[in-house]
Amino acid sequence: MSVEDGDVPHDDGLIAPEVGAWAETKHRLVSLYATLFSSGMKAKWSRRVYVELYAGAGYSKIRSTSKFILGSPLLGLKLKDPFDKYIFCEEKPKTLNALKIRARQVAPDAHISYIQGNCNKRVSDILAEIPQGSPTDTVLSLCFADPFDISLEFETIRTLAKARYVDFLVLLALGMDANRNYEHYLREDADKVDKFLGSDSWRERWATAQWDAVKFTRFLADEFTKSMATLGYIPPPHYTMKEVRSLEKNLPWYRLALFSRHERAYQFWGQVLK
Repeated sequence: MSVEDGDVPHDDGLIAPEVGAWAETKHRLVSLYATLFSSGMKAKWSRRVYVELYAGAGYSKIRSTSKFILGSPLLGLKLKDPFDKYIFCEEKPKTLNALKIRARQVAPDAHISYIQGNCNKRVSDILAEIPQGSPTDTVLSLCFADPFDISLEFETIRTLAKARYVDFLVLLALGMDANRNYEHYLREDADKVDKFLGSDSWRERWATAQWDAVKFTRFLADEFTKSMATLGYIPPPHYTMKEVRSLEKNLPWYRLALFSRHERAYQFWGQVLK
């Protein structure tokens, strides 16, 4: 386990956003991968950096229950082999303040940089916090992007990936956003999908894909993978994009996908999926 036994979060009076029960599965997958990544790369890189683009408050409350769970930032701080540096970006000031307090309680000696704001607008500040590294001081980063919708812009990923060695765990909120807002996103004046994919020509390819009865969610996942491939990331098979479903309605909410330039990362991810 990557979290100490018996460490159960409680109502501490700070902000704790409500989430669906499926969020536990998401956090468990991210924590397991971060454990393998940090421990496995400890002897191979001089420094390891953990980045969250949508960090949250550190605690979440399961909707319609009294149960609190640890968020991925705190799970990342409690790894057996912690990262050398953590970078947490969160848009809401009160949420970020709650994370600061909880992180200080969990790991008072951790090296943490906090960035308040929208990650797409603060990407240059996030990049500046990731050490550039050198041949004698190598730096490898793991970046977890956990948006509520498809608001993560591909240009944000491109900026980080072109300047640093970064692996990405990305929540593709395709069922809970893209599929639900299909008619809106298809409009010519809507550019959210354009920014998500880093392309404004996807509608032409979607028109062709429909003849093959391809689902819109699958199409977007494949298009995102192709965009990542332009940055040198090894395209992962679709089945490795872990589907997480709503426990209440058994609907496919999103897929959690790993993108790396190294096969070793996909071996780690394969262990997580088992």
